[in-house]
Amino acid sequence: MSANLAEQFSRLPDLLAAHMLLVAAALAAGAAISLPLGILCARSPRLRGPAVGFASTIQTVPALALLALMVPLVGRIGFLPAFLALTLYSMLPMLRNAVVGLAGVDGAVREAARAVGMTPAQSLWKVELPLAAPVILAGVRTATVWVVGMATLATPVGASSLGNYIFSGLQTRNWTAVLFGCVASALLALALDQLLRALESGVARRRPARAAGAAAGFAALILAAIAPALLPASSSAPAAGHAAVASGPAPSLAGRRVTVGGKPFTEQYVLAHLIAGVLEDAGAQVRLREDLGSTIAFDALIRDEIDLYVDYTGTIWASVMNRDDAAGRDAMAVRVAAWLLDQHGVTDLGRLGFENAYGFAVTRAAAQENSLASVADLNRLDGLSIGGDPEFFGRPEWIAARDAYGLQATRTRPMDSTFMYGAVRDGAVDAITAYTTDGRIDAFDLVLLADPAGALPPYDAILLLSPAAGADRALTDALRPLLGAIPPGAMRRANAMVDLEGESPEAAAAFLASEIGISGEPAAP
Repeated sequence: MSANLAEQFSRLPDLLAAHMLLVAAALAAGAAISLPLGILCARSPRLRGPAVGFASTIQTVPALALLALMVPLVGRIGFLPAFLALTLYSMLPMLRNAVVGLAGVDGAVREAARAVGMTPAQSLWKVELPLAAPVILAGVRTATVWVVGMATLATPVGASSLGNYIFSGLQTRNWTAVLFGCVASALLALALDQLLRALESGVARRRPARAAGAAAGFAALILAAIAPALLPASSSAPAAGHAAVASGPAPSLAGRRVTVGGKPFTEQYVLAHLIAGVLEDAGAQVRLREDLGSTIAFDALIRDEIDLYVDYTGTIWASVMNRDDAAGRDAMAVRVAAWLLDQHGVTDLGRLGFENAYGFAVTRAAAQENSLASVADLNRLDGLSIGGDPEFFGRPEWIAARDAYGLQATRTRPMDSTFMYGAVRDGAVDAITAYTTDGRIDAFDLVLLADPAGALPPYDAILLLSPAAGADRALTDALRPLLGAIPPGAMRRANAMVDLEGESPEAAAAFLASEIGISGEPAAP
């Protein structure tokens, strides 16, 4: 077995437990709402239309959008918003099948039940529900498969799931992890579906033993899967390269639990593991909350749901402060830090030493053939198409660049950042919005175009701490050796190790640690 595959198996118990706990809770809540509501709807046509209409409307909302919308509604990240979104998503098939199943019971059967003296409640429980049970269970089967699949999308809102394999694997080009997550999710859905199919068959054929066995198997599979989640939590295992600061003994954080957040791209994975190593060496117990969207990570920080993460001055300036004016690099850093502390109590500990800005990139061949030197020169290209991560085309930076350089007629192609470098190299788009510390710029022989209008703001990497974490002197002291310590070249090299050489973010973090003068001694137990 390869080391990569072995690593994926080592992560499976915890991620499967988190995934199954989320699925089981959402299905249970969905059934508790949908089945009684289905009974009421079957009895009341006036209620049926609005109830089924509401459940149907929920299905029209894209799953990822529904999950993201739950975060501001409930005011937190993690299990709760994912649970609520999945519960809503599970309702339609169970509600609709309950209505159809009960409505399909022959009226003569109901008349016969009343003729022998049964009350409406007795008729429901002893006659109608048993006859409708196969149809109702078919709805539960459909909901189960839907929810198992949708739960993989819960990762960006901070809920651990099998989607962790897929999101991190896509960003780090670890196709083994992506395939592993897809297969694990599919096998889980198939196993649960087949057990429910056996239960449905046992009920339909009046075979109590088969139905009971299938129900027991279904429950046993759920309990076995969630068992790791019920065990006492252990501290995070040290990632490769975690070390003590070479300049002296690390401050003590013994017993302190620290949650490190991160966004879903390579650089953030590497930095999260680097920071985790520094904190573990100081005695902290570290939990990683990776794959968070930009706004979700920031909202989690100001609510103390995560203790710290790395962001970028340009992102805070444009997307959080909603500023569209220009500012120099140093001036922006100062204003961002002051605004964060004044408005949200967030501590900007300082810059890490490198800038990861957006930049428009083209192939060297295209630059030479069309004399492309600045973003303004892109107008020379007929039918210009620009690829970029979906977030960029909704940000003020794109609007500023579009208006400054007359790119209103440009065809934008949103895509995952994993694929955009290959897209411009292969000619699928004319240019991309590259990240300036990405190692694929050099590897794919791309050229960054000048931005003479200054439409793209500076993007210095900064270390942000939540209001509570910022007041922890031992924590801030442990992190200060990272400030100004990471040169752009070292960060670009670490990113390339993951994106181009297939190394893990942990290995890249170990390299980065050695580059900035952190020794390789393991964290103290």
